[in-house]
Amino acid sequence: MKYETVIGLEVHVELATKSKIFCSCSAHSFGAEPNSHVCPACCGMPGMLPVVNKRVVDYGMKAGMMLNCHINRTTTFDKKSYYYPDLPAAYQTTQWFAPVAVNGTVEIETSGGKKSVRIKQIHMEEDAGKLVHDIREDTTHVDFNRTSVPLIEIVSQPDLSGAEEVEAYLERLKTLLRYAKVAECEMAHGTMRCDVNLSVRPEGSNVLGVRTEMKNMNSIEAIKRAIEYEVSRHIDAIENGTEVLVQETRRWDDIKGKSYAMRTKETAGDYRYFPDPNVMPIVIDDEWFDSIKATLPELPEVKKARYTGEYGLSDYDADQLTKSIAVCECFEDAYSVCGNAKDAANWMISEVMSLLNVKKMTYDMLDLNGITLGELIVLVSGGKVGRANAKKILAAIFDDPSIVPEEYAKANGFIVSNDTGLIATVVKETVAADPKSVADFKGGKEKALMALFGKCMKQLKGNCDPQVLRKILIDHINGL
Repeated sequence: MKYETVIGLEVHVELATKSKIFCSCSAHSFGAEPNSHVCPACCGMPGMLPVVNKRVVDYGMKAGMMLNCHINRTTTFDKKSYYYPDLPAAYQTTQWFAPVAVNGTVEIETSGGKKSVRIKQIHMEEDAGKLVHDIREDTTHVDFNRTSVPLIEIVSQPDLSGAEEVEAYLERLKTLLRYAKVAECEMAHGTMRCDVNLSVRPEGSNVLGVRTEMKNMNSIEAIKRAIEYEVSRHIDAIENGTEVLVQETRRWDDIKGKSYAMRTKETAGDYRYFPDPNVMPIVIDDEWFDSIKATLPELPEVKKARYTGEYGLSDYDADQLTKSIAVCECFEDAYSVCGNAKDAANWMISEVMSLLNVKKMTYDMLDLNGITLGELIVLVSGGKVGRANAKKILAAIFDDPSIVPEEYAKANGFIVSNDTGLIATVVKETVAADPKSVADFKGGKEKALMALFGKCMKQLKGNCDPQVLRKILIDHINGL
């Protein structure tokens, strides 16, 4: 019998606000000392009242708009009651009855073609703390730094049917939210986590199978492996009776490549949702709504069309540039200065991205001033600085953004000098020291000329016009 997989995702995304959702503590604690970003409010101390961070609502609305959702003009917060050691108040403030956004769609593309994935809702909530298990001491510590960090939870309908579609969906979410600058979406830092709800049913059936949920998956590769394992487990149980499938929450062990039962799956009734009396309903008027809508960015596919149509770039160049909003903005700023889209694209795709790889940085971590890059490109195209030395300047700018390209070039002797007398002297010395290359060139080997050219350029430290050097070199050899 053939089976089909039915998957819905709950994606938790940490919003890129400076402070937490209900207090003024810093929302950024990755790598910080445990319990160093906490206060009585986010630790759930008695008598402390929450104050909603407006920027969280702004970002929640913006995320909803990016995912084609309907924005609820009145949105409320509710208490979700459960006990766990990393939840100091014994309840989580979230949204149940009136989330900020509902009924959206996300378009994805896989080897099977394009598909629309429905979004059930996006709700704002506070994060819980973090349990740190110390195997050596046989002890579990609690770090409350993450408590009350603002999240949005993006809940999809069960429209996904395999690991490839899940990967495409998550990548699309990351791209859209990063373009909107509402979230970092870095799974390695825990700022994007995913719960996978999965069931299996006979192909063609309209009845959903028994659903299991795998919690807090923190890498796309782990998610893909977990889906493949869980699908195999479900089919084996159905066909061979190896176990009785029950609705439950499971934990994925990425080292062992297996999932393990954690607890039976809770229902909404288990959480005893009720409106939080300490947080008043939030009314989003037309002025507020329109102000957020006005900040929506140009979508990646729209940028790509503009880059190929208006700027004349190739599909490949446009694809590379639109992978990240940080890359797009740097490219556009550089182009505004140098006036040559192809030059700006070449520098971004070759030199800038190479430096990012060397420094093990993602495209979204790019913090290069595009205006400065444009000024550097102008120096090269205007013949003031050779490309080899321009690469050195760019590497220096990565380490010190305050560098002014032309000033740095002058201070380090990178300005091109077309002193023909000096060039002629270097050519004469180089040719005299390498008679074999001279003979090979005269014998028709073009590569021999390039070898001599390279030696001359090295002696001149790249500070001469290549065309001037080439002419003087050829004229000198022909005159021998």
